[in-house]
Amino acid sequence: MNIEIPKKFKPLINNAYQVARSTLRPISRKYDRGEHEYPKELDMLAAVLDGFNEGDPANSAGAATTGSGKVEDSGSVKNGANMGVCLGAMEMCYGDTGFLLAMPRQGLGNAAIAAVANDEQLERFKGKWAAMAITEPGCGSDSAAIRTTAKKDGDHYVLNGEKIFVTSGQRADCVVVWATLDPQLGRAAIKSFVVDWGTPGMELARLEKKLGIRASDTAAINFVDCRVPAENLLGSPEIDTKKGFAGVMETFDNTRPLVAAMAIGCAKASLERIKELLEKQMSYDYGKPVDNCSAVEAEIYKMEADWEAAYWLAVKAAWMADNKKANTLEASISKAKAGRVGNYITLRCVELAGSLGYTEDELLEKWARDSKILDIFEGTQQIQQLVIARRVLGLSSKELK
Repeated sequence: MNIEIPKKFKPLINNAYQVARSTLRPISRKYDRGEHEYPKELDMLAAVLDGFNEGDPANSAGAATTGSGKVEDSGSVKNGANMGVCLGAMEMCYGDTGFLLAMPRQGLGNAAIAAVANDEQLERFKGKWAAMAITEPGCGSDSAAIRTTAKKDGDHYVLNGEKIFVTSGQRADCVVVWATLDPQLGRAAIKSFVVDWGTPGMELARLEKKLGIRASDTAAINFVDCRVPAENLLGSPEIDTKKGFAGVMETFDNTRPLVAAMAIGCAKASLERIKELLEKQMSYDYGKPVDNCSAVEAEIYKMEADWEAAYWLAVKAAWMADNKKANTLEASISKAKAGRVGNYITLRCVELAGSLGYTEDELLEKWARDSKILDIFEGTQQIQQLVIARRVLGLSSKELK
Protein backbone atom coordinates (compact mmCIF):
# COMPACT_ATOMS: atom_id res chain seq x y z
CA MET A 1 0.00 0.00 0.00
CA ASN A 2 1.32 3.41 -0.95
CA ILE A 3 0.88 5.61 2.14
CA GLU A 4 -0.68 8.47 0.21
CA ILE A 5 -4.32 9.23 -0.50
CA PRO A 6 -4.91 9.03 -4.30
CA LYS A 7 -5.51 12.38 -6.00
CA LYS A 8 -8.89 11.30 -7.33
CA PHE A 9 -10.28 11.31 -3.78
CA LYS A 10 -9.22 14.89 -3.02
CA PRO A 11 -12.43 16.46 -4.46
CA LEU A 12 -14.52 13.94 -2.50
CA ILE A 13 -12.73 14.76 0.76
CA ASN A 14 -13.05 18.51 0.14
CA ASN A 15 -16.74 18.31 -0.78
CA ALA A 16 -17.58 16.17 2.25
CA TYR A 17 -15.61 18.54 4.50
CA GLN A 18 -17.52 21.55 3.18
CA VAL A 19 -20.84 19.77 3.72
CA ALA A 20 -19.82 18.85 7.26
CA ARG A 21 -18.87 22.42 8.17
CA SER A 22 -21.54 24.41 6.34
CA THR A 23 -24.57 22.09 6.37
CA LEU A 24 -24.33 19.53 9.18
CA ARG A 25 -22.78 21.42 12.08
CA PRO A 26 -25.19 24.41 12.03
CA ILE A 27 -28.19 22.08 12.55
CA SER A 28 -26.42 19.50 14.70
CA ARG A 29 -27.69 20.71 18.08
CA LYS A 30 -31.26 21.19 16.77
CA TYR A 31 -31.73 17.53 15.88
CA ASP A 32 -29.80 16.32 18.90
CA ARG A 33 -32.46 17.97 21.04
CA GLY A 34 -35.32 16.95 18.75
CA GLU A 35 -34.75 13.20 18.80
CA HIS A 36 -36.79 11.23 16.22
CA GLU A 37 -37.53 14.44 14.26
CA TYR A 38 -36.53 13.73 10.67
CA PRO A 39 -33.76 16.07 9.37
CA LYS A 40 -35.43 17.31 6.18
CA GLU A 41 -32.22 19.03 5.14
CA LEU A 42 -30.78 15.59 4.41
CA ASP A 43 -33.15 15.01 1.46
CA MET A 44 -31.42 17.65 -0.64
CA LEU A 45 -27.99 16.47 0.51
CA ALA A 46 -28.82 12.86 -0.35
CA ALA A 47 -29.86 13.93 -3.85
CA VAL A 48 -26.46 15.60 -4.32
CA LEU A 49 -24.69 12.45 -3.11
CA ASP A 50 -26.73 10.36 -5.53
CA GLY A 51 -25.36 12.57 -8.30
CA PHE A 52 -21.80 11.87 -7.17
CA ASN A 53 -22.48 8.13 -7.04
CA GLU A 54 -23.95 8.00 -10.56
CA GLY A 55 -20.70 9.02 -12.14
CA ASP A 56 -18.33 6.94 -10.02
CA PRO A 57 -19.23 4.84 -6.97
CA ALA A 58 -15.82 5.67 -5.51
CA ASN A 59 -16.97 9.27 -5.19
CA SER A 60 -19.60 8.42 -2.58
CA ALA A 61 -19.41 10.75 0.41
CA GLY A 62 -21.96 8.80 2.39
CA ALA A 63 -21.95 5.52 4.26
CA ALA A 64 -22.51 2.95 1.55
CA THR A 65 -24.26 2.58 -1.77
CA THR A 66 -25.83 -0.64 -3.01
CA GLY A 67 -23.95 -1.92 -6.00
CA SER A 68 -20.64 -0.21 -5.20
CA GLY A 69 -18.95 -3.09 -3.44
CA LYS A 70 -17.99 -5.20 -6.48
CA VAL A 71 -14.87 -4.45 -8.48
CA GLU A 72 -13.54 -6.31 -11.49
CA ASP A 73 -10.34 -8.24 -10.85
CA SER A 74 -8.01 -6.95 -13.54
CA GLY A 75 -4.85 -7.63 -11.55
CA SER A 76 -4.11 -3.93 -11.07
CA VAL A 77 -4.23 -2.02 -7.79
CA LYS A 78 -7.64 -0.60 -6.97
CA ASN A 79 -8.43 2.51 -4.96
CA GLY A 80 -12.18 2.25 -5.22
CA ALA A 81 -15.51 2.26 -3.47
CA ASN A 82 -14.49 1.06 -0.02
CA MET A 83 -11.73 3.62 0.36
CA GLY A 84 -13.90 6.37 -1.10
CA VAL A 85 -16.75 5.57 1.26
CA CYS A 86 -14.44 5.55 4.29
CA LEU A 87 -12.78 8.84 3.39
CA GLY A 88 -16.16 10.46 2.80
CA ALA A 89 -17.56 9.08 6.05
CA MET A 90 -14.63 10.48 8.02
CA GLU A 91 -15.38 13.99 6.82
CA MET A 92 -19.14 13.67 7.24
CA CYS A 93 -18.70 12.50 10.84
CA TYR A 94 -16.42 15.47 11.36
CA GLY A 95 -19.73 17.30 10.96
CA ASP A 96 -22.25 14.97 12.64
CA THR A 97 -22.27 11.19 13.02
CA GLY A 98 -26.02 10.97 13.50
CA PHE A 99 -26.69 12.71 10.18
CA LEU A 100 -24.44 10.31 8.29
CA LEU A 101 -26.36 7.38 9.77
CA ALA A 102 -29.64 9.09 8.88
CA MET A 103 -28.65 9.83 5.27
CA PRO A 104 -31.22 8.43 2.79
CA ARG A 105 -29.97 5.54 0.64
CA GLN A 106 -26.65 5.41 2.49
CA GLY A 107 -27.41 2.76 5.15
CA LEU A 108 -25.29 -0.06 6.58
CA GLY A 109 -27.70 -2.50 4.94
CA ASN A 110 -26.52 -1.16 1.58
CA ALA A 111 -22.99 -2.25 2.46
CA ALA A 112 -24.33 -5.70 3.32
CA ILE A 113 -26.07 -5.97 -0.05
CA ALA A 114 -22.98 -4.74 -1.88
CA ALA A 115 -20.83 -7.35 -0.11
CA VAL A 116 -22.79 -10.53 -0.85
CA ALA A 117 -25.60 -9.90 -3.38
CA ASN A 118 -25.51 -11.39 -6.87
CA ASP A 119 -25.63 -9.19 -9.99
CA GLU A 120 -29.41 -9.51 -10.37
CA GLN A 121 -29.98 -8.48 -6.75
CA LEU A 122 -27.56 -5.57 -7.03
CA GLU A 123 -29.59 -4.24 -9.94
CA ARG A 124 -32.96 -4.92 -8.27
CA PHE A 125 -32.04 -3.22 -5.01
CA LYS A 126 -30.16 -0.36 -6.61
CA GLY A 127 -31.30 3.00 -5.26
CA LYS A 128 -33.01 1.52 -2.20
CA TRP A 129 -32.20 2.65 1.32
CA ALA A 130 -31.38 -0.47 3.34
CA ALA A 131 -31.05 -0.75 7.11
CA MET A 132 -29.41 -3.77 8.75
CA ALA A 133 -31.02 -5.88 11.51
CA ILE A 134 -28.72 -8.23 13.41
CA THR A 135 -29.09 -7.60 17.15
CA GLU A 136 -31.81 -9.35 19.18
CA PRO A 137 -32.87 -9.09 22.86
CA GLY A 138 -30.85 -12.22 23.67
CA CYS A 139 -28.13 -11.72 21.06
CA GLY A 140 -25.79 -8.77 20.99
CA SER A 141 -22.18 -9.09 19.88
CA ASP A 142 -22.48 -12.85 19.41
CA SER A 143 -24.14 -12.82 16.00
CA ALA A 144 -24.06 -16.63 15.89
CA ALA A 145 -26.65 -16.71 18.69
CA ILE A 146 -29.38 -15.32 16.40
CA ARG A 147 -32.79 -16.87 17.05
CA THR A 148 -34.93 -15.17 14.40
CA THR A 149 -36.00 -18.03 12.13
CA ALA A 150 -36.57 -18.29 8.38
CA LYS A 151 -38.56 -21.33 7.23
CA LYS A 152 -38.82 -22.18 3.52
CA ASP A 153 -42.42 -22.31 2.28
CA GLY A 154 -42.70 -22.65 -1.48
CA ASP A 155 -41.28 -19.56 -3.18
CA HIS A 156 -41.03 -17.69 0.13
CA TYR A 157 -39.26 -17.76 3.47
CA VAL A 158 -41.37 -17.13 6.58
CA LEU A 159 -39.57 -14.98 9.16
CA ASN A 160 -40.37 -14.96 12.89
CA GLY A 161 -38.46 -13.06 15.55
CA GLU A 162 -37.56 -9.67 17.03
CA LYS A 163 -34.75 -7.30 16.04
CA ILE A 164 -33.56 -4.35 18.12
CA PHE A 165 -31.18 -1.41 17.63
CA VAL A 166 -31.82 -1.25 13.89
CA THR A 167 -30.17 1.95 12.63
CA SER A 168 -32.55 3.83 10.27
CA GLY A 169 -34.97 0.98 10.91
CA GLN A 170 -38.10 3.09 10.48
CA ARG A 171 -37.00 5.44 7.69
CA ALA A 172 -35.27 2.96 5.37
CA ASP A 173 -37.00 1.43 2.33
CA CYS A 174 -36.00 -2.09 3.36
CA VAL A 175 -34.14 -3.97 6.07
CA VAL A 176 -31.43 -6.63 5.70
CA VAL A 177 -32.49 -9.19 8.32
CA TRP A 178 -30.19 -11.90 9.66
CA ALA A 179 -32.08 -15.12 10.43
CA THR A 180 -31.34 -18.81 10.84
CA LEU A 181 -32.67 -21.53 8.56
CA ASP A 182 -32.13 -24.13 11.30
CA PRO A 183 -31.27 -23.16 14.93
CA GLN A 184 -29.83 -26.66 15.49
CA LEU A 185 -27.08 -26.12 12.90
CA GLY A 186 -25.67 -22.99 14.52
CA ARG A 187 -23.62 -20.47 12.54
CA ALA A 188 -23.76 -22.27 9.20
CA ALA A 189 -27.53 -21.85 8.91
CA ILE A 190 -27.57 -18.05 9.32
CA LYS A 191 -28.56 -16.14 6.19
CA SER A 192 -29.49 -12.55 5.41
CA PHE A 193 -32.76 -11.47 3.77
CA VAL A 194 -33.86 -8.18 2.25
CA VAL A 195 -37.31 -7.36 3.63
CA ASP A 196 -39.21 -4.41 2.16
CA TRP A 197 -41.17 -2.18 4.50
CA GLY A 198 -44.87 -2.82 3.99
CA THR A 199 -44.38 -6.59 3.87
CA PRO A 200 -47.21 -8.18 5.93
CA GLY A 201 -45.94 -9.45 9.26
CA MET A 202 -43.23 -6.77 9.61
CA GLU A 203 -44.08 -4.33 12.37
CA LEU A 204 -42.32 -1.37 14.02
CA ALA A 205 -42.32 -2.05 17.77
CA ARG A 206 -40.72 1.21 19.01
CA LEU A 207 -38.04 3.84 18.48
CA GLU A 208 -35.24 3.92 21.05
CA LYS A 209 -34.20 6.98 23.08
CA LYS A 210 -30.42 7.09 23.01
CA LEU A 211 -27.27 8.56 24.56
CA GLY A 212 -26.02 9.88 21.22
CA ILE A 213 -26.55 9.88 17.42
CA ARG A 214 -30.05 11.18 18.15
CA ALA A 215 -30.63 12.45 14.61
CA SER A 216 -30.61 8.80 13.52
CA ASP A 217 -33.70 6.70 14.24
CA THR A 218 -32.96 3.41 15.99
CA ALA A 219 -35.83 0.93 15.81
CA ALA A 220 -37.06 -2.34 17.24
CA ILE A 221 -38.89 -4.47 14.65
CA ASN A 222 -41.06 -7.56 15.07
CA PHE A 223 -41.47 -10.26 12.41
CA VAL A 224 -44.56 -12.45 12.77
CA ASP A 225 -45.09 -14.95 9.93
CA CYS A 226 -43.52 -12.43 7.59
CA ARG A 227 -43.34 -13.89 4.08
CA VAL A 228 -40.25 -12.85 2.10
CA PRO A 229 -39.66 -13.85 -1.55
CA ALA A 230 -36.95 -16.52 -1.87
CA GLU A 231 -35.04 -14.34 -4.34
CA ASN A 232 -34.49 -11.81 -1.52
CA LEU A 233 -32.09 -14.17 0.25
CA LEU A 234 -28.58 -12.77 -0.14
CA GLY A 235 -25.92 -15.27 -1.15
CA SER A 236 -26.41 -19.02 -1.45
CA PRO A 237 -29.56 -20.60 0.01
CA GLU A 238 -27.60 -23.78 0.72
CA ILE A 239 -26.34 -24.52 4.24
CA ASP A 240 -22.60 -25.08 3.89
CA THR A 241 -21.30 -26.40 7.19
CA LYS A 242 -17.71 -26.18 5.92
CA LYS A 243 -17.94 -22.51 5.00
CA GLY A 244 -20.10 -21.93 8.04
CA PHE A 245 -20.70 -18.34 8.99
CA ALA A 246 -18.23 -16.92 6.48
CA GLY A 247 -20.83 -15.84 3.91
CA VAL A 248 -22.79 -13.38 6.02
CA MET A 249 -19.69 -12.37 7.98
CA GLU A 250 -18.19 -10.96 4.77
CA THR A 251 -20.45 -8.00 5.44
CA PHE A 252 -18.34 -7.00 8.45
CA ASP A 253 -15.17 -6.93 6.35
CA ASN A 254 -16.73 -3.93 4.55
CA THR A 255 -18.58 -2.26 7.42
CA ARG A 256 -15.99 -2.44 10.22
CA PRO A 257 -13.47 -0.18 8.43
CA LEU A 258 -16.41 2.13 7.69
CA VAL A 259 -17.37 2.39 11.38
CA ALA A 260 -13.68 2.90 12.19
CA ALA A 261 -13.66 5.80 9.73
CA MET A 262 -16.71 7.29 11.42
CA ALA A 263 -14.98 7.18 14.82
CA ILE A 264 -11.90 8.80 13.29
CA GLY A 265 -13.97 11.66 11.87
CA CYS A 266 -15.70 12.33 15.18
CA ALA A 267 -12.36 12.30 17.03
CA LYS A 268 -10.85 14.64 14.45
CA ALA A 269 -13.56 17.20 15.20
CA SER A 270 -12.84 17.06 18.94
CA LEU A 271 -9.08 17.30 18.52
CA GLU A 272 -9.33 20.27 16.19
CA ARG A 273 -11.76 22.08 18.48
CA ILE A 274 -9.74 21.60 21.68
CA LYS A 275 -6.65 22.97 19.92
CA GLU A 276 -8.67 26.03 18.88
CA LEU A 277 -9.93 26.57 22.44
CA LEU A 278 -6.41 26.29 23.89
CA GLU A 279 -4.73 28.28 21.12
CA LYS A 280 -3.97 31.33 23.28
CA GLN A 281 -2.57 29.25 26.14
CA MET A 282 -0.37 26.94 24.10
CA SER A 283 2.11 26.92 21.26
CA TYR A 284 2.73 23.63 19.50
CA ASP A 285 6.27 22.51 18.71
CA TYR A 286 6.39 19.06 17.12
CA GLY A 287 10.19 19.05 17.10
CA LYS A 288 10.39 19.17 20.89
CA PRO A 289 10.59 15.93 22.93
CA VAL A 290 7.20 15.16 24.44
CA ASP A 291 8.77 14.91 27.92
CA ASN A 292 9.77 18.59 27.70
CA CYS A 293 6.21 19.76 27.01
CA SER A 294 3.47 20.81 29.37
CA ALA A 295 1.15 18.01 30.48
CA VAL A 296 -1.71 19.25 28.30
CA GLU A 297 0.49 19.72 25.24
CA ALA A 298 1.95 16.22 25.67
CA GLU A 299 -1.56 14.81 26.01
CA ILE A 300 -2.62 16.38 22.73
CA TYR A 301 0.47 15.05 20.93
CA LYS A 302 -0.24 11.53 22.17
CA MET A 303 -3.87 11.74 21.10
CA GLU A 304 -2.83 12.94 17.65
CA ALA A 305 -0.40 10.01 17.33
CA ASP A 306 -3.11 7.53 18.32
CA TRP A 307 -5.53 9.21 15.91
CA GLU A 308 -3.10 8.91 13.00
CA ALA A 309 -2.45 5.23 13.75
CA ALA A 310 -6.21 4.59 13.70
CA TYR A 311 -6.56 6.55 10.46
CA TRP A 312 -4.03 4.50 8.52
CA LEU A 313 -5.32 1.20 9.89
CA ALA A 314 -8.79 2.05 8.54
CA VAL A 315 -7.41 3.16 5.18
CA LYS A 316 -5.40 -0.07 4.89
CA ALA A 317 -8.43 -2.26 5.67
CA ALA A 318 -10.50 -0.39 3.05
CA TRP A 319 -7.69 -0.65 0.49
CA MET A 320 -7.51 -4.42 1.04
CA ALA A 321 -11.27 -4.73 0.51
CA ASP A 322 -11.01 -2.80 -2.77
CA ASN A 323 -8.24 -5.14 -3.92
CA LYS A 324 -10.11 -8.34 -2.95
CA LYS A 325 -7.58 -9.22 -0.28
CA ALA A 326 -8.77 -11.10 2.80
CA ASN A 327 -9.08 -8.32 5.38
CA THR A 328 -11.02 -9.84 8.29
CA LEU A 329 -8.04 -9.38 10.62
CA GLU A 330 -7.30 -5.84 9.43
CA ALA A 331 -10.99 -4.85 9.53
CA SER A 332 -11.25 -5.91 13.17
CA ILE A 333 -7.93 -4.25 14.08
CA SER A 334 -9.07 -0.96 12.54
CA LYS A 335 -12.44 -1.10 14.29
CA ALA A 336 -10.92 -1.98 17.67
CA LYS A 337 -8.29 0.75 17.48
CA ALA A 338 -10.53 3.52 16.12
CA GLY A 339 -13.44 2.72 18.43
CA ARG A 340 -11.28 2.85 21.55
CA VAL A 341 -9.17 5.83 20.44
CA GLY A 342 -12.16 7.81 19.22
CA ASN A 343 -14.02 7.37 22.48
CA TYR A 344 -10.95 8.29 24.55
CA ILE A 345 -10.14 11.39 22.50
CA THR A 346 -13.65 12.84 22.57
CA LEU A 347 -14.03 12.30 26.33
CA ARG A 348 -10.55 13.65 27.07
CA CYS A 349 -11.23 16.77 25.00
CA VAL A 350 -14.34 17.40 27.13
CA GLU A 351 -12.14 17.22 30.23
CA LEU A 352 -9.43 19.48 28.80
CA ALA A 353 -12.04 22.11 27.92
CA GLY A 354 -13.17 22.22 31.56
CA SER A 355 -16.66 23.51 32.30
CA LEU A 356 -17.06 24.70 28.69
CA GLY A 357 -16.64 21.15 27.41
CA TYR A 358 -19.47 19.92 29.63
CA THR A 359 -22.06 22.46 28.46
CA GLU A 360 -24.20 22.69 25.34
CA ASP A 361 -22.38 25.87 24.36
CA GLU A 362 -19.91 23.55 22.65
CA LEU A 363 -20.40 20.44 20.50
CA LEU A 364 -17.61 18.69 22.41
CA GLU A 365 -20.05 17.02 24.82
CA LYS A 366 -22.22 15.87 21.91
CA TRP A 367 -19.26 14.36 20.06
CA ALA A 368 -18.31 12.49 23.24
CA ARG A 369 -21.83 11.02 23.46
CA ASP A 370 -21.93 10.19 19.76
CA SER A 371 -18.55 8.47 19.82
CA LYS A 372 -19.55 5.77 22.31
CA ILE A 373 -21.80 3.90 19.88
CA LEU A 374 -18.92 3.78 17.37
CA ASP A 375 -17.00 1.69 19.90
CA ILE A 376 -19.97 -0.66 20.36
CA PHE A 377 -21.82 -1.41 17.14
CA GLU A 378 -20.40 -3.64 14.40
CA GLY A 379 -18.75 -5.58 17.25
CA THR A 380 -17.56 -4.43 20.68
CA GLN A 381 -13.91 -4.22 21.77
CA GLN A 382 -14.14 -7.72 23.24
CA ILE A 383 -15.51 -9.21 20.02
CA GLN A 384 -12.87 -7.50 17.88
CA GLN A 385 -10.09 -8.76 20.15
CA LEU A 386 -11.55 -12.27 19.93
CA VAL A 387 -11.62 -12.13 16.11
CA ILE A 388 -8.06 -10.77 16.04
CA ALA A 389 -6.80 -13.46 18.43
CA ARG A 390 -8.38 -16.25 16.35
CA ARG A 391 -6.77 -14.93 13.16
CA VAL A 392 -3.34 -14.37 14.69
CA LEU A 393 -3.29 -17.76 16.45
CA GLY A 394 -4.94 -19.65 13.59
CA LEU A 395 -7.74 -20.99 15.81
CA SER A 396 -11.40 -21.57 14.97
CA SER A 397 -14.36 -20.16 16.87
CA LYS A 398 -14.79 -23.57 18.51
CA GLU A 399 -11.17 -23.65 19.63
CA LEU A 400 -11.12 -20.09 21.02
CA LYS A 401 -14.31 -18.73 22.61
